[in-house]
Amino acid sequence: MRPTRRAILQSGTGFALAFFLPDRDEAAPEFFEPNAYIRIAPGSGITLWVTRSEMGQGVRTNLAATLADELDVDLAKVTLEQAMPGKRFEGIRLRTSGSGSSSGTFVRLRRAGATAREMLIAAAAAQWTVSPADCRSELGTVIHRSSGRRLSYGDLAQSAATQAVPQNPRLKTAPELRYIGKPVQRIDAHRIVTGAAVYGIDARLPNALVAVVKRCPHVDGKVLTFDGSKALALTGVRYVVPVAIGIFPGVAVVADDTWTAMKGCDALTVEWERGAKSSFDSGPFIESLKQAADRDGYPVRRDGDQTAFDAAATHLEATYEYPFQAHAPVEPMNCTADVRPDRCEIWLPSQTPETAHQNIVKNLGLPPDSVQVHTTLLGGGFGRRLFVDYADEAVEVSKAIGKPVQVIWRREDDMRNGFFHPASIEKMSAALSEGRIAAWRHKSVGSDLSMFGLPTEEQMKDLQRYAKDESPWGAFDTPYNFAALKVDYVPVDSPVPSGAWRAVEYPSRVFAREGFLDEVAHALSKDPLQLRIDLLQPGDILSLESQKIDRGRMIRVLETMREKFAWNRPFTVPGRLAGKGVAINIYDGSSYMAQVAEVSVARDFSDLKVHRMVCVFDCGLAINPAGLEGQVESGITWGLSAALHGKIDFRNGTAQQSGYHDFRVLRLNEMPAIEVHIIPSEAPPSGFGEHPVPPAAPAVANAIFAATGKRIRKLPFSFA
Repeated sequence: MRPTRRAILQSGTGFALAFFLPDRDEAAPEFFEPNAYIRIAPGSGITLWVTRSEMGQGVRTNLAATLADELDVDLAKVTLEQAMPGKRFEGIRLRTSGSGSSSGTFVRLRRAGATAREMLIAAAAAQWTVSPADCRSELGTVIHRSSGRRLSYGDLAQSAATQAVPQNPRLKTAPELRYIGKPVQRIDAHRIVTGAAVYGIDARLPNALVAVVKRCPHVDGKVLTFDGSKALALTGVRYVVPVAIGIFPGVAVVADDTWTAMKGCDALTVEWERGAKSSFDSGPFIESLKQAADRDGYPVRRDGDQTAFDAAATHLEATYEYPFQAHAPVEPMNCTADVRPDRCEIWLPSQTPETAHQNIVKNLGLPPDSVQVHTTLLGGGFGRRLFVDYADEAVEVSKAIGKPVQVIWRREDDMRNGFFHPASIEKMSAALSEGRIAAWRHKSVGSDLSMFGLPTEEQMKDLQRYAKDESPWGAFDTPYNFAALKVDYVPVDSPVPSGAWRAVEYPSRVFAREGFLDEVAHALSKDPLQLRIDLLQPGDILSLESQKIDRGRMIRVLETMREKFAWNRPFTVPGRLAGKGVAINIYDGSSYMAQVAEVSVARDFSDLKVHRMVCVFDCGLAINPAGLEGQVESGITWGLSAALHGKIDFRNGTAQQSGYHDFRVLRLNEMPAIEVHIIPSEAPPSGFGEHPVPPAAPAVANAIFAATGKRIRKLPFSFA
């Protein structure tokens, strides 16, 4: 079976420890390295390798804490190293996507730590000539229970490497854990806030130059001719070279510093060749999506008696619209590359260092061992840094000039020349009969993500291709127990480069699904929260292609929301229209979330304020509750930014927004109070980086209706 986009984005479930134990005939090794994650040096040095990229989600803290807990070492005394593609991590996934960084590595990291711990205990027992059962570990030492003798891990490092590798090491029980399930402060927070942490844009090589690329302003265009004479006349400009490998081709100006490279870029004269689709306009395109909603789509899901829809007495219908969106991370795309005839080394803020490594090997024809990819901290990823076009550009430029170079994107480049979240239309319909929902229909219209490659004509002949792909998310995996359900998808090609955005396909579909369900609740005179509980009854397991959705867990989340956060208590603001709204989502059958928004609107509709967002969720074992709270705040902020401000317009093939002044993100004075409640769970930990995003917009839209009676079905929100 081919992998689905869901599987591609999520972390793998395979287990690999990548053992490095030497041949028994060799001399004792200098270090104890029982697996790829751990190195213990004679003395007291303990190093943990982190196999995921840190982009603000706190993954370095989670992974290190998980490993340190089972290894039984003090997290504060551990040195972290970032893993890089190569033999050491062969078979171990380094990709950071799908909200699976912590959950996807949880078991293997615990086993890695437990394996090393048991080998260290065995080494101490052998030295004392006692049974390993008579020994225990304690924060980097092994203690003989009866005599109190102790040896540090450093003292045992070399002898531990000669011990047999346990096949089924014992994992610690919950009472034995120091970090897992407890709030843990970010281990890199001090370095980040003091500026000591190294992001991609901070990478510095001796004698490295800086390159800025003048990129084609139109989709489906390319360089026809260019004149670099004026740029080369500027003091400090060293080279002007074409760049053909990126998303938007262009011409690079290479200079001594960033400012000079930017000025040289402005001085370039480039003639662009426009393609057939370079006059693309998002306004007419979105109108075409609305028209496409009347076409037959690919069948995604069919439940129940499909004749029930036409037989019902009452029908409701609404169309929801989601615009193009940019990723807009604080740190723009950048990469530092040093290409030599026999090797290549890059410093890259990336979610997919393996992809960068593979591309370099392919493009330069170098042996894999001759390519090094150093993953730095990421100043935001959100799916944009799943693609490594900016690394390919830096390698191309460095090869062309024969010197190390840092390619830096300007803010305008990052906003206009990257990948975008595609626009979509959601046509919602419901049939009502005798005070209940007799049938539900959801027809989604959008574009496939070009980041993953567009389907071939032959693939498009398969009517089940989207159902097998479990797509679109939020429509395919609708959790409600509708008597009859019909979900279809209509793909419409767009020339706009599109890729995974935070929560990928969920935001637009959940916005429509949860907003329309609120419309139905009011049409039936039902409480919106109670209606959701009713539609999840009898709390059974919904089995889909690769997901098992536990409706009972979602019911518990909603009941907790109602009880702990006073859903039935009216929300009022003196002198203003006020109301509250609810929305839910189940992410990949593993994380269960409900959000309630409290909003107020001026009586003349001149302004909207979101006062409070309440989030209740069950994501299995909470590895680090403090980190989860941060993720909730981050995800809700992302969702509100899109709902209140976010939109990219294309005119004449060019994105019109160019920075935070016209592609706004939530400002500090707009930030609501956020309350978080984590439901204790014995289920395995699940991902969370994207999960708080989808319910935010519909919760606020439903609250606006409760306050004003006005229904908003389009982002960004407007009363016009």
